[in-house]
Amino acid sequence: MPIRHCIVHLIEKKPDGSPAVLHARDSELAESRAIENLLADLNDSYNAKQGKAWGLFHGESGAYPFSGWLKEYLDGNQTFAPFTRQAVEHLQKLMEESNLSAGGHVLFAHYQQGMTDYLAIALLHHSEGVAVTDELDVAPAKHLDLGQLHLAARINLSEWQNNTQSRQYISFIKGKGGKKVSDYFRDFIGCQEGVDAPNETRTLLKAFSDFVESEDLAEEQAKEKTSALVDYASSQARLGEPIALDELSSLIDEDRPKAFYDHIRNKDYGLAPEIPPDKRTLNQFRRFTGRAEGLSISFEAHLLGSKVEYDEQQDVLIIRQVPTQLKDQLKRRQE
Repeated sequence: MPIRHCIVHLIEKKPDGSPAVLHARDSELAESRAIENLLADLNDSYNAKQGKAWGLFHGESGAYPFSGWLKEYLDGNQTFAPFTRQAVEHLQKLMEESNLSAGGHVLFAHYQQGMTDYLAIALLHHSEGVAVTDELDVAPAKHLDLGQLHLAARINLSEWQNNTQSRQYISFIKGKGGKKVSDYFRDFIGCQEGVDAPNETRTLLKAFSDFVESEDLAEEQAKEKTSALVDYASSQARLGEPIALDELSSLIDEDRPKAFYDHIRNKDYGLAPEIPPDKRTLNQFRRFTGRAEGLSISFEAHLLGSKVEYDEQQDVLIIRQVPTQLKDQLKRRQE
């Protein structure tokens, strides 16, 4: 993961209402193993976060100036350190106005992964701990707590520059439960949601279920294809990458690599060639489960519509080909 440029600034802001104070670094960080490890850990933590949103920039304006500054930097009209200084001053102002967030270290990292350039921006916080010094003394120590990553965004610079139709070149952590804590950070980036990742993922899974049903596959084949889909989509989610429908199609059926892709296009599900994966939706697809008042039911998702049917009007679940072990227990009970 070549790191082109990286810098860290500090915004001190206490919850007592005192003004935010900016400590800006004048020059970017030199390459080091520590920086590489930090960015790798940050990416792992960011990719693991659920509830991310995917979107695009608002039009550049006085309210949303960040994309203009970013363009000047990418066009070579501004170097990295002054670009981030301009940006972090804007973040300081929005943080001051929000009165909803403590300060922290603000990381800007321009890096390359594969053939793609990214800009990661994150507000980092510390946890208190202890360490043993070289003199074998025990002393208090601070360390970055990437497990508490709540304000961060990643911009796919290559897609933003080369695909003007894209609506998902920015991903950012979305506040939970309607909280407004993350709103000022989203406004700092100047982004808006362009696609609904959970809905796009649900549509993909519906298209897959329809495909399996139309192919009239044996249970074992359906199970294998379900595993191929979920494994690939979950892997993309861990990497922070979108699901490529053509690549997914070739994994689902190696003998007919275009079959699933053509099914999606012919049925017009409205999916783009690449969609952002939603981890929670994917995890729910593997199995349906439920438990209440002594009743526990669990079955693999691909069985719905074949061996298992749900009548919503009557609130009835119909199970065909009852498992042998369960069937034997029921028979013994009736004897």
